[in-house]
Amino acid sequence: MEHRLGRVRLEDGTSVAYSTVGTGPALLLAPGWVSHLELDWALAPQRRFLEALARGRTLIRYDRPGCGLSDAAPSSPALAELEMEVIGAVTAAVGVERFDVVGMSLSAALAVRWAAGRPETVRRLVLYGGWADGARVGPAAVREHVLGLVEKHWGLGSQVLTEIFAPEAGPAFRASFAALQREAASAEAALRVLAAGYALCVEADLGGVRAPTVVVHRAGDRAVPLAEGERLAAGIPGAELVVLPGRSHIPAVGDADGVVDAIRAGLGLGRVRRRFAPELTPRQWEVAALVAQGMSNREIARELVITERSAESHVERIRDRLGLRSRAQLAAWFVTSRG
Repeated sequence: MEHRLGRVRLEDGTSVAYSTVGTGPALLLAPGWVSHLELDWALAPQRRFLEALARGRTLIRYDRPGCGLSDAAPSSPALAELEMEVIGAVTAAVGVERFDVVGMSLSAALAVRWAAGRPETVRRLVLYGGWADGARVGPAAVREHVLGLVEKHWGLGSQVLTEIFAPEAGPAFRASFAALQREAASAEAALRVLAAGYALCVEADLGGVRAPTVVVHRAGDRAVPLAEGERLAAGIPGAELVVLPGRSHIPAVGDADGVVDAIRAGLGLGRVRRRFAPELTPRQWEVAALVAQGMSNREIARELVITERSAESHVERIRDRLGLRSRAQLAAWFVTSRG
C-alpha cells in the first residue's frame, strides 16, 4: 500500500497534514499523542499495523497542529477544542460525513468527545489504551516528573517515554521510536500535548456516546492502567471491553496481531491474512544499510565501488519496492527491520 498525503487549512489558517490509504468505507485513526505521517509509515512494525487496519477501509490519519507535517499549534483554543476542529476539517477535506473512529491513548478520550458531540457522524467506535480521566493515568508526582523530563531534557524524556510505551520492543525499535518522537515534535509541542492529555477528562461525555463501542486494553499496559479502560467501557452505554495480554502501550509492539484482530472485530471486519514485508536483494540490503548510516549517493558509490548513478538507481528501486518517499523513511525502515 502507498499512502496519499493532503493538506487542509483551519479557520485561522493553520495547515494540517493528513493521509489516506486503502479503499472502502472511511476509518479515522486519530494520533495517540505526537505523530509524523511519513516517519510513522516508515517504521516497519507501525506500517504493518496501519496496513492491517486499512484492509477493507479507507484509513484516514492526520498530524495534529504542532506535530509532524502540520503547522505549529495556535496559542488557542485548548487541545480538545482544536482537535474537534481538526477532525471536522480533515473528514470534510476527504469528503466523508459518516465514518468509523479508532482512538488510541490520548486520542481515545478525544474520540469519545467527538462521538458524544457529533453522534450522527460515527458508525462504530473503537478505543485502545485510553482513559476517561487523565489525572488517573498515574500518580501526580510521576506525571510531574515525566512532564519535567520532556520540558528540560526532551532527548532523555523521549527515551523514558519509549521505555514506558514499549517495554516489550527490541532496542532497534525503541531507539527509532524515541527518535521519531523528537522528529515529530519539539520539546515545547510535546509538553503541550502531554500536559493537555493529563488534564483531559471526558467522564461527562461517556453517556452521550451512541455508536456501537469496543474498548480494547492490554492487561499490563505500563502507560495507562487497565482500570481506565474499564472505566471507559462502564461509562459508555452498551460498550464491550476486550482485555488482551501484554505490557506495551504502543499497539504495534508485542502481540500486534491480537490488537489488530480486536480492533477489526470492533469495526465489524474479519481477520486479515498476515503479510510478509517486501524482500530486498543482498545488494539492496547493503545500500539500505549505508543509507541508514547517513551516506550520500556519492559516498555509497565510493563504498561499493559502483557509479554514483548506479547508487542512485539502487536507492530509488528500494524506495519503490517498499513504498517509501524519502531517505529518512528508508533509514528508519532499515533500523527497525534489521536493528
